[in-house]
Amino acid sequence: MSKLTRRTILKSGGAAASALLLPRFAIAQGDNRPSVTIAVQKVTNANVLDVLREQSNVGERVFFSSIWEGLISKNWRGNLEAVPGLATEWRRIDDQTVEVKLRQGVKFHNGDELTAEDVLFSFSRERMFGETEAKSRTTIQAFEKIPTPRPGKELPPDVPAVARRIWPDLVRVDAVDKYTVRFYNATPDVTIEGRLSRYGSDIMNRRAWEESASYLDWARKPVTTGPYKVVELKPDVSLTLEAHDEYWGGRPPLKRIRFLEVPEVASRINGLLSGEYQFACDIPPDQIAGIEKNSAFEVQGGTILNHRLTVFDKNHAQLANPLVRRAFTHAIDRQAIVDSLWAGRTRVPKGLQWEFYGDMFNADWSVPAYDPKLAQDLLKQANYKGDPIPYRLLNNYYTNQVATAQVLVEMWKSVGLNVQIETKENWSQIMERAPTRAVRDWSNSAAFNDPVSSLVAQHGPNGQQQQIGEWTNTELNKLSEFLETSTDRAARKKAFRRMLEIAEREDPAYTVLHQNATFTAKPKSIKWKAAPAFAMDFRAGNFEA
Repeated sequence: MSKLTRRTILKSGGAAASALLLPRFAIAQGDNRPSVTIAVQKVTNANVLDVLREQSNVGERVFFSSIWEGLISKNWRGNLEAVPGLATEWRRIDDQTVEVKLRQGVKFHNGDELTAEDVLFSFSRERMFGETEAKSRTTIQAFEKIPTPRPGKELPPDVPAVARRIWPDLVRVDAVDKYTVRFYNATPDVTIEGRLSRYGSDIMNRRAWEESASYLDWARKPVTTGPYKVVELKPDVSLTLEAHDEYWGGRPPLKRIRFLEVPEVASRINGLLSGEYQFACDIPPDQIAGIEKNSAFEVQGGTILNHRLTVFDKNHAQLANPLVRRAFTHAIDRQAIVDSLWAGRTRVPKGLQWEFYGDMFNADWSVPAYDPKLAQDLLKQANYKGDPIPYRLLNNYYTNQVATAQVLVEMWKSVGLNVQIETKENWSQIMERAPTRAVRDWSNSAAFNDPVSSLVAQHGPNGQQQQIGEWTNTELNKLSEFLETSTDRAARKKAFRRMLEIAEREDPAYTVLHQNATFTAKPKSIKWKAAPAFAMDFRAGNFEA
């Protein structure tokens, strides 16, 4: 007699199946767990739930740790250090190979058990890499517009572009047995474990992909292993999740989570105070005291592993000369922005790096000094005549974005730069290649504790800046490859420092403004701890009302 399982019962149909399922339904009807509504500035930018398309701050918030999970996870309630996720252990075979043991008994949202087959598919050409090849440092052009997915299962072009940004040299993944896989790299790589833990290396259910009618159908309702499963994504409106009660990490404490787009800060705060929302995200620092005047509410949060930048398109006629871009960087009083707009709740960091890089961190590095006289001299050397330079801007996608832009424009104006704000509606308009693309806002995160996770991933050969054609530098690209393939830590650190010199001082690709911070308001009666990230953790042990 064949073994009776939930899957065989569901397949059999008929009265017997219905009878066996009825008690489960009855239990669900009596579910007294709370549901919450979370007011956010934006749910997703691309209006899909694919971690390889929605590589954004807002995506991190809804994805982790509610929907998507990787083999190696982060301690969201600690300091984001690596911890076992869908894998229980991993070990180095050699400089190019890592073996991973899967956690047994993990259930996907459709009831399937996680096996090596799902891991192999998650890193396959069909799902991830398309026709791209390992060891190719050729820049993959993408992202100038957020593309509309085509009919069928063809991957949108930005998916393999992001995949090769994350895994430039991954050759294949093999199954050793049902619960063991090996990752094979084409080159030595000291960061394979970090890549496994980063945003985008998350595991999906193979059968759900195969049963979906199209990529878009799958991408709006992916089947994963997280504690909550997707009920409905309403583009530009909301995302509704419900508890995945077979979650390997314990029964989720919430019945439903609803992320609701509320673009205006005042509306998010008012909805929180009235009880319409249980959480209000992206709270500007100057609003914190007002919220906490009501003793029933509190604001949690602080600095995160993300820096706010302004980014340059060196193809623009006025920015082709690096002296002009250097003038931009020296005209900014970053500490004044931190003190005035952030109430001192963040800081000016040491360039595009973080202390958690350990021995790869350049402690004696600094952002370009605030030096208006030097900025004026650089503009004079460049023979800049005051021609207008466009600054494409979203309406507070980032906290304090508009206020920061207005301050920056005045600082630039004081040294002779004629910068003009052009407000755009979405990222497609921000990225679009045209003569008016010159300066824009961005932020960069560190996905793991090595500079390949930030400077290389975001500004190297297949970083976003080069993929959309804003900026490139031959020497930096060669150093990027060295950083990704060398095992000599001292030589890697020297290469990283040279890359900072190029990208921040000699041929500026960007300039760092300040470390980012995120603040979330909620009732004190809800016992919940904010992560040191955009991600919001609603797993067992981190929510009690």
